[in-house]
Amino acid sequence: MPRFAEPHSLDVVDLQKAPGDMHLMMSTLQGIVNRGRPSIYLIEPNHDEGPYTWLNDAHIPYQIKDPWTVVNQYYQEARGVIIYDPNLLDTTNVATTEAGLQNGLAVSPTLAQKLTAAPYNLPVLDDLRGKFPNSLAAYTWEFQHLWPQTTHRMLIGLRPSTSVPVPSDNWKDFQTVLQENQQVRDASNRSTYTIDLSSYLGNDAVYLRFQDAFPQDGWGPSVHEVTVKADGNVIAQFTGCSQQEEQYIFDHGNSSCDFNPSNPHRFADGSNYFVYRFAPPANTKQLTVSVDMWNEYLISASKVAPQASSDDQTPFGYLRDYAVANHAFVFWLSAQKPDEVALFNQILSAVKPGTPYLGWFDSEPDGVSMTSKHGVYVLAADWFSNLTVWSGVNAPSQKIKTIAAPPLQNKVYVTFVVSDGDNLQYDEHYMRALWDNPDRGKVPLNWSISPLLPDAAPFFLNHYQTTASSNDLLVAAPSGAGYFYPSSWPSDNLNTYLQQSNTYLGKMGTDIIYAIDPNSTLPPSVAQAYSQMGLNGMFLNNYNQSALTIANGNLPVSTQLNAANGAEIVNAINQETAQWDGKSPMFISVLLIAWNSTASDAVYVAQHLNSNYSIVRGDQFFQLAREANNLPVKH
Repeated sequence: MPRFAEPHSLDVVDLQKAPGDMHLMMSTLQGIVNRGRPSIYLIEPNHDEGPYTWLNDAHIPYQIKDPWTVVNQYYQEARGVIIYDPNLLDTTNVATTEAGLQNGLAVSPTLAQKLTAAPYNLPVLDDLRGKFPNSLAAYTWEFQHLWPQTTHRMLIGLRPSTSVPVPSDNWKDFQTVLQENQQVRDASNRSTYTIDLSSYLGNDAVYLRFQDAFPQDGWGPSVHEVTVKADGNVIAQFTGCSQQEEQYIFDHGNSSCDFNPSNPHRFADGSNYFVYRFAPPANTKQLTVSVDMWNEYLISASKVAPQASSDDQTPFGYLRDYAVANHAFVFWLSAQKPDEVALFNQILSAVKPGTPYLGWFDSEPDGVSMTSKHGVYVLAADWFSNLTVWSGVNAPSQKIKTIAAPPLQNKVYVTFVVSDGDNLQYDEHYMRALWDNPDRGKVPLNWSISPLLPDAAPFFLNHYQTTASSNDLLVAAPSGAGYFYPSSWPSDNLNTYLQQSNTYLGKMGTDIIYAIDPNSTLPPSVAQAYSQMGLNGMFLNNYNQSALTIANGNLPVSTQLNAANGAEIVNAINQETAQWDGKSPMFISVLLIAWNSTASDAVYVAQHLNSNYSIVRGDQFFQLAREANNLPVKH
């Protein structure tokens, strides 16, 4: 990944309460200015680690300034403005691409009025208002006209906008009408549930909200079909995620779609949700809703409209500074909708294998599968802040020392892997919050982390390395230098790519990798490619079963258990070892989902396992596994 010059001092702009168009303008200005030497640093919302934590740790001199003070200081480095279309927010992505190519500021019509007038007098480089009938037309034009001018070293996949903040009391008028009290994850409670909403009549509409009853484990409500009756007459009937459904959705709430032809449905896991709005005829006496659904549902109703909907959108900045600085191509296409998938594949076909896609998708499995087939790896980085700055802050990589394994005994050896380290924005934000948990260091933990941090943010990697306890081990996150499905990667390029990845594992100082693949076991050709990396071992997937196998005769591979919290992890481990006879060592790896678990869960598990169990770090785990399987032990 491209790196930038070392920053000498920074002008810091706090945008936490600024409108979205200001975020967009400042991030494109930041990209233009920081291309030469990083000088602008933006404080954006949603920083689990704290707004100034990394900045203060790095000891870079900085001054906090008002946004317009910084604009006044640097606007002459811009050649003009590109105006996006507020009625088609996908044009913010087109404008970002143009901003990089033309050294322009991507702005709203309101900001354009100010910047084209005195004292700025910036010319309009392009006005995208009314230029495109829809998002696909916008991205098709962008690919046809801008792609040849952009860098082909990377692709940037960003949502064109983000939700406006939803007030904390947005749901105060909602009352629970139906709830699943058991943790059901296998659709065994699927049924058509009928809810009488007659008591919520009286205003112009009734609002029905679907949430996850157990948000910590991520198996929220799945809705296939909804039928609404007013006084016995059907007034609405639709399938989840269909075109007919859209007219009834008040708030998508970051819910997701499964377009399986035989069972399409909308689902909302964790903190996600969705809200329907039903407007019965005047004087309706009885209103019922029948819902074909399953898993962990929590349904509430209100006759009072919520104050806000997360569907109300606003532009944002974050990764756009890096896109502008690198002249990158920025777009957002569905990995599920056929017409958009066709253009997406065209774009992916236009880059060489080993190209990074920075951003995310509307569907992780479909997106990662599609990019992998083209030899493009994924870096979740759409909410990474100040990448032009952090890629320029130098810091040495310091390998965490390997610890000798205890003598091999007939025990159950358990090791924990913290998920999501491939996610660059997680490495910046939430991982730092998890890392600062006071229980970290009390129990051996393997922390997955991106091997590309030596390029993206060497200071972050150095911090994790130098503050690690003897119980902390950094391991390479899925599935190499970036996230991809190994069995989907072009077979004629996999060895080349993995050897390039190995260079980064060496920089990071690890010989353990965590991989994700749709297959429960690695295909022979993939196992052979990984075995040539000289790894100590590999963690694979999280299919709720832990088994240790030897791939290609020389690579220990451990699939992982996955449970929601400490108590469930203990139960899962005990179930896994129920048939263990104690006559030989057994090896179990457990995936701790970063968004649901903390170091405290690992401590809980350690306190609730008996003396038959030994919790070890990943390097010890694979040393012992190698010894138990008569393989050369790596030190």
